[in-house]
Amino acid sequence: MFYDHFYEKGTYYSAASLQPVFSSETKFNSGTGWPSFYQPFDPAHLHELRDMSHGMLRVEIRCKRCDGHLGHVFEDGPAPTGLRYCLNSVSLDFVAEGQELKLKQG
Repeated sequence: MFYDHFYEKGTYYSAASLQPVFSSETKFNSGTGWPSFYQPFDPAHLHELRDMSHGMLRVEIRCKRCDGHLGHVFEDGPAPTGLRYCLNSVSLDFVAEGQELKLKQG
């Protein structure tokens, strides 16, 4: 599923570790084509790394539990943080408000 134009209420989890990483409460339409958030579920759930790939300096965000790539964070987001966390949809699993997280089989 692609989460760019997806606005159900709930929580986004790291697809690899099933750790909560973002809430729909902080999601916004950045116009970039990527699901974007201005704040993580819990900053302690993310790890930030300097990324100099593709000829630019960026900050990569990874899941602290599994070290899986989630996306990048930029300093051009809305208030109150001024941050824009751009996420890769395939790195996320969404659980709607009121639903339970289902463990993956296999």
